Parts: sequence; C-alpha cells; structure tokens
Amino acid sequence: MEKKKRIISLAGELGSGKTTVSNMLMEILNYPIHRNGEYFRKLAVKMGMSVTEFNEYVKDHPEIDNEIEESAREAARENDELIIDARLGWYAVPDSFKVYLKVDIDEAARRAFNDPKRKESERFATVQEQKEDMQRRFRLENERYFEVYGIHKEDESNYDFVLDTTNLSKEEVVETIIDAFNAWLKK
Repeated sequence: MEKKKRIISLAGELGSGKTTVSNMLMEILNYPIHRNGEYFRKLAVKMGMSVTEFNEYVKDHPEIDNEIEESAREAARENDELIIDARLGWYAVPDSFKVYLKVDIDEAARRAFNDPKRKESERFATVQEQKEDMQRRFRLENERYFEVYGIHKEDESNYDFVLDTTNLSKEEVVETIIDAFNAWLKK
C-alpha cells in the first residue's frame, strides 16, 4: 500500500478562519503552505478591481481559475508535506486530507470587516456592507465553480472533515484539525 502524502487542503466559507488556521498549522507542523486566495487577491489588486469585481471578471475568463488550481496541483507534486489554503484545494488535490471550515455569516462578516489585511481589496463602511458583499461573492464563486468544474464547494461530502469555527478559538480549531488529520493518516 502506498504511503499517504501528508497534505492538508483547507477550504471553507469566507471569514471561517482559513488563513489564520493555515498559518498556525504551518508553524506547528512545519509544513510549507500554498495559498490560492493570496494569488487571486494580488491579481484583483493588479487589475484595479475589488475581489468581488474580479470574481465577476474571472467568470468570463475560466483560464484564470484553471491556472490557479493547477498551481495547487503542482505544489502537491513537489511536496510530500504541505498545507493548501484554497477554496478548491480538495478538488485540485483529491488525495489530500480535505478540511472544510464553516462559520455563521454574521461572525464571518465581523471577522472580515476587522481584518486589516483585507482593506486593500475590500473597502466597506459597515459590517452589514461586508456581509452583503460576502454573500454576493459566495453566490458568484458557486456559480463559477459549477460552470467551470461542475462542483459545489460547500457540499460537505467533498471533505474528510468539516468543522464549524463560529464559537471556537483558533487554538481549538487547529487542535481539532490536527487530531482528525492524525486519525486520517492512520486509516
């Protein structure tokens, strides 16, 4: 039997804590990290668009999505230990430990609104505006991913492990994921 690669693909809802959790996993496990969303945001800023506007643009340019997903596949080919922080990391690298983080939309909007790293590509005056934009982005991404790949990223059957982060500390989330990952490795 072939030994499993030690790759965690971390997907989830907007504001669920993917970046924070992936950073903590990187520190604890000492794995490199590949981030599709970071690349996506840089492209949006480079084109002078908000993340939501860029989502709309990419809908007519599926080659951008394909390029982004291929970068995750390439990272997995090059590494036996890796964290993939990407909405479709589970799809790009199906033999990874596939994690999906859920969160209540109000909590997600509050987190996103108070995240200074988002201010370059997301500018909102209120948490409510942030929430409405997040809901719009969720719909746009779902439409685009279904059109390009025929998948629904929020379908929990795509994942090995699903966790609601709404009422958990980041430490609790990371500890729970590591425990589940270790159990998965032993299967």
